[in-house]
Amino acid sequence: MNGGASGGRWPWGVCEETAILHGGFLLAARLTQPRPLRELRKADWLRVGTPIIDALGEIGARCPSALQHSLWKKEAVAIVWAKVLLPDPPAPSLDQGWKEDGFFSVGRMIPEVNHTVLFELVKALGVPQLFVQLLLALPQDVCRHQLEHLVEYVSSETSPSDIRFFLDVWWEVVKHKEGQEDATVSAFSTLIYQHGCESSLDDGLQPPKRFKGDPGSLNSSPAATSLLMVLIEGLKQTYRSIALPRLKCYALANLAELLSVFPEVEAEGNPLPVAEYLDKISSVISLWASDTESKYHHSGLDEKVKEAERTMSLLSLAKLSCEELFVGLDFLSSLLHAWGEELQGTLNSSEEPCYESYRLLDALTNLGKNLVCFSEARDLSEDEARVVLELTQVTKDFLEKISASLKSKDLDTNLVSSVAMTIIEQKLDRHVEVCSIFVSEKTWAFSKDWVDCLVKNRALFQKPELVLKLLETLVNFAMFRQDKEARELQMQVTKAIMECYTELSLSDKNKVVSGVLESWGGPGLSLNLQVVMEGFQEDLNVTFNQITKSVSDEGLTRAVASVARLTLLYPEATVKQLCNLAVVNLGAHQFLAQILCSFPALSFLETHNDPGRPHSLVVRCLEEAVWGRLSTAREEEQFIAFLTFLMQPSSAVPLVSPAEVIKAFVLPYLKSDSAQIELSLQILSKVLGIQSCSEEHWIKSCHPFPLLLSLCKLLDGYTKYWHQPRDQLFPSLETKDLILNILSHLCEVVRPETAPSPELWVQSLAWLHRKMASLDWTVGLRLKKLYGDHFKNEVPSTLFEICTLPEDDWTSQPLPAYGPGSGLLAWMECCCVSTALRDTMLTLLTVNVDNPEEVNLFSKGFLVALIQVLPWCSHNEWKRLTHVVENLLQRQVLHVPYTLEYVQYMPLLNLRPFACYLQFSVLFLRGFQLLCSSSCSTWLPAEAWLHVVRLYCSSLTDLLGSVKNATGPPLPPAEDRTSTQEVSFICIQMFCHLLHVAAMLPDKGCSEPLVVVALEILSQYETFSSADTSPSNALRKANERHFLESITDNVGDKALRGTLLQKLSKLGAHSAGELA
Repeated sequence: MNGGASGGRWPWGVCEETAILHGGFLLAARLTQPRPLRELRKADWLRVGTPIIDALGEIGARCPSALQHSLWKKEAVAIVWAKVLLPDPPAPSLDQGWKEDGFFSVGRMIPEVNHTVLFELVKALGVPQLFVQLLLALPQDVCRHQLEHLVEYVSSETSPSDIRFFLDVWWEVVKHKEGQEDATVSAFSTLIYQHGCESSLDDGLQPPKRFKGDPGSLNSSPAATSLLMVLIEGLKQTYRSIALPRLKCYALANLAELLSVFPEVEAEGNPLPVAEYLDKISSVISLWASDTESKYHHSGLDEKVKEAERTMSLLSLAKLSCEELFVGLDFLSSLLHAWGEELQGTLNSSEEPCYESYRLLDALTNLGKNLVCFSEARDLSEDEARVVLELTQVTKDFLEKISASLKSKDLDTNLVSSVAMTIIEQKLDRHVEVCSIFVSEKTWAFSKDWVDCLVKNRALFQKPELVLKLLETLVNFAMFRQDKEARELQMQVTKAIMECYTELSLSDKNKVVSGVLESWGGPGLSLNLQVVMEGFQEDLNVTFNQITKSVSDEGLTRAVASVARLTLLYPEATVKQLCNLAVVNLGAHQFLAQILCSFPALSFLETHNDPGRPHSLVVRCLEEAVWGRLSTAREEEQFIAFLTFLMQPSSAVPLVSPAEVIKAFVLPYLKSDSAQIELSLQILSKVLGIQSCSEEHWIKSCHPFPLLLSLCKLLDGYTKYWHQPRDQLFPSLETKDLILNILSHLCEVVRPETAPSPELWVQSLAWLHRKMASLDWTVGLRLKKLYGDHFKNEVPSTLFEICTLPEDDWTSQPLPAYGPGSGLLAWMECCCVSTALRDTMLTLLTVNVDNPEEVNLFSKGFLVALIQVLPWCSHNEWKRLTHVVENLLQRQVLHVPYTLEYVQYMPLLNLRPFACYLQFSVLFLRGFQLLCSSSCSTWLPAEAWLHVVRLYCSSLTDLLGSVKNATGPPLPPAEDRTSTQEVSFICIQMFCHLLHVAAMLPDKGCSEPLVVVALEILSQYETFSSADTSPSNALRKANERHFLESITDNVGDKALRGTLLQKLSKLGAHSAGELA
């Protein structure tokens, strides 16, 4: 039995140490003869107990450590106490006992003893804590009975050591914490429960009687309170024997501590604030260090801290019943009356308070506060009120007469820090809270012990709030110390902090990053920590090189962890590097956006010099690292995609808001002369597609009406597009459709609900309407969805001449540019505005088809108006106009005569189903004849021709598609289909019309789109011509090829002519192959 904690073996086994103990008891038994040890009297202990104490001293000398020695003391006390409670069994049971009873062998080695041996042994060993641990492991009734034995024992022939022992046991009962039982205590408790018996009140002289009961806890009721009342009763029986002031303070402190827990009053609850808790522990240790009579005077700091910490945790103390409480309060009051004057004199005359006096003052102070709360929370009877009032007054008088210097003592900062570090290293009860003081107390920081404690216990600091506090302490130190030693300490501490940070969850890492940004903004730690910057750029480059080489879902977690570390050190630089790589690395933008969105803390809003207008850190990094440096269309696409993901990530919180993006990348650049305007418009288009996450739409904060006005001004600029100075920047016509789509979308999003009030909404509409007066009239038509019923459509008066416009929705305005005969031009411009307005215009158009002259005039005017509008049309506007042409041709309102100028022989074909397509092609030809005539030759600048040709070519492509859709794909030769000849004829006509247009165009570099469409026409011709199975097919194709070659030979543009002749020669070779 070498220490009950050893080896997992049954702790009551016979061993060398128990043999030594056995010898000690045998010697003691000889010394008591002729009386047995079980009849030992208190006065005989000094003579008899020496062999037992010597035996335990010999055992202690054999123990390899102080802990082992302490365990043996506990086992010795447990064996003796078990022997007291479990005398030797009667003879008939001996045969079974050695087999079934684990205590049997050891128990037979120890002679029968009484409580005198037990109590004197505990006193001699000075182990009241061990005694209380074993006491409270007993069944409740046995526990109370044993405590009553102790009270009875110390009340008889009372000595100062008896008083000290009784008060020590009391104090240990109060400090005891459940759940900390070791193997010896558990074995002792189990043994007593298994035997289920207790010696009689006469120390085992009579046969034992049975007992029942479960293990009791100190704070259970009523057993616990009865235990406490035994202690109070013990003090009542012994207080007259207390002579020493120190013991009087001890007794009063114990009693006051016990009475400070009131029924019907919840504890304040909460344990002491951790700083106060730390100060109290340090005060206790300081007292023990200066008090040579304290049993902890010579103990090491670790042991002192551990013991002092036990005195702080009395929250689980049981509450006495009201009757018991008032008995105790009355008793305390009488003791203070009896001893108060003496103790005041003693305390005030001493230079240094002892621990007992410190406890007394602290306990009385707490009791006074709690008495006030108790009297306010409970209706007291007259007698109860008298007791409370009397005790409150006597306590107050006692404390007032105590010197202030005894109540508060300045603590050594080094001691407090050492205590804190010891609590942390030993992981005592409140070590987690002490960590928060450790990391923020700047006067302790960066001492050698502080750094060692941090490094050794860094696992305890893996919490976001602690990491943040450590960083603040680190930065504060770095700002005042720059020497070599300080830099080495900084490196050491930074490494430890980074290890703590690395172990945090991603959510907690975000909390730390958020705190860093709040404290130091975008530069983060780099602002004040030079050690952070050493090697940072290289680390940054290496990390992101690895990330961009391993773009995958599997690599995301690893990448996020790497970026988290960099983000903590220098958030701004990390974000900038990531944003830059997202743009320049092909296809990596979404992966990098996912990484960035893993840090919602980066949605931090900076204030800089404008607290009223916070700006997004990420947006600023995008502006500084990427915006203005995009050199290719691909980079712009990736930038927009990256930005869109940040606003609308697939499974994360958006990192930037649509409003922030608009304010940063759109509003400042919505000017026609801005180099970034087209990119800004693309961004605006993307942003408008993002749904608002709240009831209040984000557009409300983006100055929607000035935004609308800016877009309208851009559209107005397109009316003068070809007459803008060449050196003046302006978005291309290809961008016009984007602006129109954005404006349409905005008119849907900006609703009355987005305005702060209905009145402001009306005022804003009126303001915008006034601004429209200086812009082209067509711009205002595009705002009808926004205007609603507030304003009518305002159009040139001449439009009313060709349309039956309802006056409820339409009104005329005098426009000098729209004189007589301009109604059709205005009508056509309306058709360009929107699909809905186009359909309205077609419905409201009034042309008398029964009047040939009117139809002729309308058709000629239509062609002129079409040519006037064409150069200023965007792609979508032109598509709307081609639909108008198609509609009017089908309704036979538009007259387009078809001449056979590119036909050698009369075609004996059914062209009726294709009349519209042929007229369409001829209309384009006539339009270009007008446009290229001498009267219009100077109307368009050189760069306008390419745009016009592109619109024309796009229409021809659509026309080819319509022809193909109307006839279906050419059938195999076995299934004759006469329409193949008609389609071939139409392709030839379109080809000739195109070459005619090409011949008329000025030499302005317009051949590329013409070549593409011409080849497309020839390919379609080849497809349908090859499907023709008529007998004359070969001759017809030969004649057609010859005709096409002769037409092509006359083309002036060498590049166009060469390409087309090459294509025609391939057609000829293909035909020859078929003939062969």
